[in-house]
Amino acid sequence: MIADALKVKGLAPLACKTDKIDARVLAVLSFRDLVPEIWLPDPRVRKERELARFRMHLVKHKSMLKHRVHSTLISFGKPCPVTDLFGVAGRNLLADLQIPEPWRSTLTASLSVIDDLDQQIDQVNRKLRATAPDHPYVPLLMTAPGIGWVLAFTIAAEIGEIERFSSPKKLVGYSGLCPKVIQSGEKDRRGPLTKSGPKYLRWAMPEATMHALRHPAYAERYQHTKRRLGKQRGAKVAQIDIARRLTEAVWHMLTTNKPFSPTAARGAALRLAA
Repeated sequence: MIADALKVKGLAPLACKTDKIDARVLAVLSFRDLVPEIWLPDPRVRKERELARFRMHLVKHKSMLKHRVHSTLISFGKPCPVTDLFGVAGRNLLADLQIPEPWRSTLTASLSVIDDLDQQIDQVNRKLRATAPDHPYVPLLMTAPGIGWVLAFTIAAEIGEIERFSSPKKLVGYSGLCPKVIQSGEKDRRGPLTKSGPKYLRWAMPEATMHALRHPAYAERYQHTKRRLGKQRGAKVAQIDIARRLTEAVWHMLTTNKPFSPTAARGAALRLAA
């Protein structure tokens, strides 16, 4: 058994902390069966997570290099008349671009690394596509709005086993998309997002939400929340709200082994908005 260090610290805060005292506290908690355990993914889940996370890592570096190329053009006041700067027409434009050294060399090196990253991402994509059809969660997740096969695989790998979560609220809490609850006496207020749990799941759900918020099941609630909170923060808070609703829908889908139901999701969203 491996103890959850954060929860153990909350159960038994120590004024004086040494290895000997820690061992005594853990022994007492273990004797009383109060040690909170941490879940460790099995080798299959760890392999799936590594594939999905490495793909995200490669895509992140590719995006950073593309931003650097665009920044170079802006620095020298060069226009970008093409839609895709890294397509055929864009590459021809960059090849004929007249800029001094060392910017010319860094631009050439950036394009070379982008091409290499594209090849690496294609290789990972092939591995993901070969694995995704055999995963029981991926076909179900792809029925939800905004979730393609890459996001479906990422979400499935980060969740691991849906049986770990006894309710949809537990899964939302694991995702870190719920606000902190600060209660003291008669005071009860909500703070920023907890951001607990895997950051990759916390990225995947809002990413899917950017498409899901236009789906009929969530569009009305999104617009209602955005109007209620105003222009300054309404859109961002409404997006997180829909991300939580979508996370709850994921729990129901995986628990019942049924595809996404727009009618049920719309009814739940309207009840919560009322």
